[in-house]
Amino acid sequence: MPLSERLKSHSRRALLLCGLAAGLALTGVSAAHAAPQIGQPAPDFSVVDTAGKTQTLSALRGKVVVLEWTNHDCPYVRKHYGAQNMQQLQQEAKADNVVWLTVISSAPGEQGHVSPAEANTLTRERKAQPAAVVMDPEGKMGRAYGAQTTPHMYVIGADGTLLYMGGIDSIASTRTQDIEKAKPYFRDAMRAAVAGQSVPVAVTRPYGCSVKYVGS
Repeated sequence: MPLSERLKSHSRRALLLCGLAAGLALTGVSAAHAAPQIGQPAPDFSVVDTAGKTQTLSALRGKVVVLEWTNHDCPYVRKHYGAQNMQQLQQEAKADNVVWLTVISSAPGEQGHVSPAEANTLTRERKAQPAAVVMDPEGKMGRAYGAQTTPHMYVIGADGTLLYMGGIDSIASTRTQDIEKAKPYFRDAMRAAVAGQSVPVAVTRPYGCSVKYVGS
């Protein structure tokens, strides 16, 4: 049985484990990290992807960059991958030469933690198309960005400026039928960044499962 099919059997238990981020507090994020600010330089990072390559924001200067926090066990993540919505957005990003990094910040032993090989299997089986999947098991990158939920989306301009952070859309549910009815905050932000235009709504509240940081 494919890994993605085996994981579906865990969705009911995962929904109970996942908490919808409903407040403004940064779940599992250390107060030692200042929250990133729209219009300011996005925090640099140095993380290794599933191919063993080190990815840094500074090396991506000149390209629009998307960061997507994920947890394959999270029903909210399943919503967007199951409906092919996330894959379609990744395809659009690829066509526009946007660098899409999928980030896994789940700590070892926590929900959503996978090995690089397992992450690659998930990417293949879901037909996902990120530029890379990066591993952040210590949560350093996630905490630097204040990532609260899975999914939590960020758009960084070609000059390294943070242009968008928040939810993938406006309807905080696990129902796939809500995708078409929702305001596509992230998609609009990515398209604006590619076009060199101002992002219409730069900050929204993310929704999904809390990021399972080490020590959280």
